[in-house]
Amino acid sequence: MIKVAGALVGIAFYIYSIIDVLRSEKSHTRTLPKYVWLLIVIVLPIIGGVIWLLLGRPWPAGGLPGRKSEPSAPDDDPKFLRKLDDDVWIDKMRKRREQNP
Repeated sequence: MIKVAGALVGIAFYIYSIIDVLRSEKSHTRTLPKYVWLLIVIVLPIIGGVIWLLLGRPWPAGGLPGRKSEPSAPDDDPKFLRKLDDDVWIDKMRKRREQNP
């Protein structure tokens, strides 16, 4: 029973590795071209998949999956800083207009 479960896990990992290589973008694979990674994963079923995950798989775009990274404080938020700059500029223009009628 344990051998069957181990074999099923190995087959599932093998299939996952192949699909993961196929779904990754060519320009985002690390160290080797995509077709070489596919060949490695196919020829070396378990070891190739592990090597792919460690050395070839693209890094995630940002942070943990499903979690958006938002600024922790208002002064880290580019939109907030832009609004502050705009407000300061508007105030300067308003004062300049009032001084020079």
